[in-house]
Amino acid sequence: MKNIKNYNLGFRKLSLNHLAAIMFVLLFASCGNMKKSTYFYEAPDSIYNSSKFENLEDTLNENDLLSISVSSVNKEAADMFNTSNQVGASTAMVSGVLGQASGYLVDKNGNIRFPILGQIEVAGKTKQELRDHITRLLEDQKLLLDPVVDVRLLNFRVSVLGEVLRPNVFTVPSEKISVLEALGLAGDITIYGNKQRVSLIREVGGNKVLRHLDLTSSEILSSQYFYLKSNDVIYVEPRPSKVAESSVVRPWIPVALSVVSLAIITIVNFR
Repeated sequence: MKNIKNYNLGFRKLSLNHLAAIMFVLLFASCGNMKKSTYFYEAPDSIYNSSKFENLEDTLNENDLLSISVSSVNKEAADMFNTSNQVGASTAMVSGVLGQASGYLVDKNGNIRFPILGQIEVAGKTKQELRDHITRLLEDQKLLLDPVVDVRLLNFRVSVLGEVLRPNVFTVPSEKISVLEALGLAGDITIYGNKQRVSLIREVGGNKVLRHLDLTSSEILSSQYFYLKSNDVIYVEPRPSKVAESSVVRPWIPVALSVVSLAIITIVNFR
């Protein structure tokens, strides 16, 4: 009888140890999943400087659609320069609604045709350089007095694909958007998306550049890839274990914790 009692006591101690180990493993797995699922997991409060990349202006390329407006003290004289060639371009606005944009389409030779001034070379220039160039032409040919030229890119767009709620191509009127804002427009990354493996595809000098971003790390906040450029593509990879973790394991974790807790209480009460 004494041996049986000792055996039961030892069994209870062994069971408690096993249950404690199971609890530890489950909690550890939960913490691991939290790290993979949370933006900037455990990132400290700090200041992250991305301004050196934020204000870098891209050069214009063929197929860019430009809005060019000209103003002057003589409004009637300036109006003749504000009749853009009506080139339609289907765009998906940030709301996801298709619309039509009109402006100056940069042709395959990198040129546009501007009223009065004729053909202007655009490709390779930044928007600021194009503003200055058109302003000089207007002044040198004495067409306008103190002209003010504004240039905007109408088809600044980014694509967000993969494990997001609403994959789409988004046109950005402000011409400035971060990777987080783009993901927000797409409804954020789903529970199946891998925040540690977000791919950015960007065209640089005629070549496609692929970069992998880790959105669980605060390093992205000071990265040159935090702010997107026109025609960037964001692809959110699925988690390797998304089916097993989301369809099988994850729903059973609360059940398993409840069973383990109940078992511990039962063993303690019958000691």
